[in-house]
Amino acid sequence: MNKPYLGLAMMAEADFVSAILPLLQSNEIDVLEWSFDTFYDAEEPEWLNNLLNFYSENHRLIGHGVYYSLFDAKWNDRQEVWLQKLKKETEKRNYNHVTEHFGFMNMENFHQGIPLPLSLHQKTLQIGKDRLSRLQDVLNVPVGIENLAFSFSMDDVKEQGEFLEKLIEDIDGFLILDLHNLYCQARNFNIDIKDLIKSYPLEKVKEVHLSGGSWQESAYGKDKLIRRDTHDDAIPEELFAVLPYVLSKCKHLEYVIIERLGNTIATEVEREIFFNDFKRVREIINDSDCEFISKSWKKPNFTLDKPLEDQLLFDEQVLLTKMLFDNENPELIKQSFFTYFNTENWDLEMLNTATHIIKKWNPY
Repeated sequence: MNKPYLGLAMMAEADFVSAILPLLQSNEIDVLEWSFDTFYDAEEPEWLNNLLNFYSENHRLIGHGVYYSLFDAKWNDRQEVWLQKLKKETEKRNYNHVTEHFGFMNMENFHQGIPLPLSLHQKTLQIGKDRLSRLQDVLNVPVGIENLAFSFSMDDVKEQGEFLEKLIEDIDGFLILDLHNLYCQARNFNIDIKDLIKSYPLEKVKEVHLSGGSWQESAYGKDKLIRRDTHDDAIPEELFAVLPYVLSKCKHLEYVIIERLGNTIATEVEREIFFNDFKRVREIINDSDCEFISKSWKKPNFTLDKPLEDQLLFDEQVLLTKMLFDNENPELIKQSFFTYFNTENWDLEMLNTATHIIKKWNPY
């Protein structure tokens, strides 16, 4: 048995590469996580290609997708092309596993968006299972799903662990437990983070993410702040405090990955904070009794039929995204009738936050 491997989500920006160079030179980065689809339409520089290949050859490379959009209710050419490119990528490099995000993205500039959440419904679950099976079909390694930092309602926060467990069962998949995403949910909905962690199937957790974020002023409460998963600051103290508990409960945890945007480690102060975070996580792992037990995995046998689609769900996804993009009054969204979205239970603050996020990534 081994301690979980500690690594980084690799970024290609010069500031990030310069910052992590000492860690690379001292062999302190056990594993790299690479978001392969961020370079689907770009040419990798030679140094990046060589670095990823080095970790691949030593079986210390894991893949993290961003833009597949797991719950789009209409199958499209973009998803088909995405899978074809993934298949080529995994034929070129050895990935120990591949992961994606929970949620859907159907903005025209899909490559500049964020996944939006859905409620647990039989139809949304079926769509997610269909898309996940198509992802697994092109791969010969396990597939995992990451929990979201954003929800529209307390109900969605509380049921996401159950939703994820049902989603991955047919492919014997696993979870990324992103602790900062849970921190955002806990702070925004006033829930104890440990209670939230307990609502997830921890025996399915194979990877943990740690990162920092930022605060956004509330539009509805003078003294309230909204936590955002922006990956641009230090890891919160609360996450260092809860990490030993997570390590003790996740018996199949193999990887702990620290995330930081590539253009946010430019100054000496930022570098020092980054190194201190890395060192503290390493010390917590070393001081823990956590030794992961590798689970045997065999690619499931299944027959793919025509992609499952639902026109009503698709229309509602498009309408909701448009209303958010158009900065529609949150009260009007709550009063609108949707079959697959329980808008009457949604939090006005979260609707306002979603509008800010979508406008940030899609300014035109």
